Amino acid sequence: MMGALLVNDRPIYFDGFADPALCRELLARLRREIAETDDGRLRFMEVCGTHTVAIFRSGLRSLLPEGVEHLSGPGCPVCVTHEREIAACTAMAKKEGVLIATFGDLLRVPGSGGDSLQQAKADGAEIEVVYSPLDALNLARQRRDRTVVFLGVGFETTAPTVAATVQMARQRDMENFTVLTMHKLVPPALEALLAQDEVDVDAFLLPGHVSTVLGIRPYAFIADRHAKPGVVGGFEPADILQSLLLMIEMRKMRQPAIINQYRRAVDDGGNPRARGILFDVFAPTDAVWRGIGVIPQSGLAMREEYASFDARCRYDLCLPDTPDIKGCQCGAVLKGRIAPNQCALFGTACTPANPVGPCMVSTEGSCAAYFTYHPAGRLPAR
Repeated sequence: MMGALLVNDRPIYFDGFADPALCRELLARLRREIAETDDGRLRFMEVCGTHTVAIFRSGLRSLLPEGVEHLSGPGCPVCVTHEREIAACTAMAKKEGVLIATFGDLLRVPGSGGDSLQQAKADGAEIEVVYSPLDALNLARQRRDRTVVFLGVGFETTAPTVAATVQMARQRDMENFTVLTMHKLVPPALEALLAQDEVDVDAFLLPGHVSTVLGIRPYAFIADRHAKPGVVGGFEPADILQSLLLMIEMRKMRQPAIINQYRRAVDDGGNPRARGILFDVFAPTDAVWRGIGVIPQSGLAMREEYASFDARCRYDLCLPDTPDIKGCQCGAVLKGRIAPNQCALFGTACTPANPVGPCMVSTEGSCAAYFTYHPAGRLPAR
């Protein structure tokens, strides 16, 4: 039933997805179900920053029964932006006649040398925080004396809006508007993770927002080739708990599949129109991910017919080689290898007020969520 969750054959509508009584009922069922599995465990990875925050903020992480372990994956777009891309952004900000337009989170992400866009702004670079790519286009209309470079980060959710803005810029002959695209694609990253032996995951909580565009078919390889369940889940506590129950059920039956729990928002076929706009402007290309490295066909490059709006082409920009940030283990956190407080810098040298790595910068970063919401989150592991 669209918009409803069935519990004991009764429908629960939108306002019931955070109901404490319902969540207690689902948690009790989760305890029973996990106890009946062969190994008594479920290590699930979420790959959406909104899920990261929802799980921590709701208190679910501390309420999960023994044997159910939550791992954060590469689901925060700012967090997976590589040090080399940050270095390219700061270099771009220093070019004469350039005005950088960026989302706020990216401003504070430190590069490997400690540089950041925030520091570049303090040093005199023209940088404006915007809330949408359309804001950046309007900025270009207002500031004809500057070339506005919009820093395009995000997954399949935000990339179509950037693509639509580029189309609009071409229609309006906005020659002083460009995009430095650093967009990433989720399915290739999951494929790369599953190819690594050290990633020990039983099932995936798949991103609801991304799936509104993609649908569920692009995740089929998770079940078909890797025999692991995947559930596209919503963001309320009852959504997440039901998604976990679906994962356990598939494991018990040894029938891995991709299930759409979030049907009130996600169509199995996704949004073909949004994908059409996206791939009219962009084409898949190899991309570098923080902590993972280069993943084939996991990024987006602007197609040749839109090259005049591509900041990389206009400024002949290459990603510089950069050293790793000393002591930062954001990469290991993004791969689910360690919990945030297992990083030696966590809560001491690295805090939201003074971040060393991007996972502590973004509100969707797992380190920031752990620091803010976990009962012992402000202390490093001993």
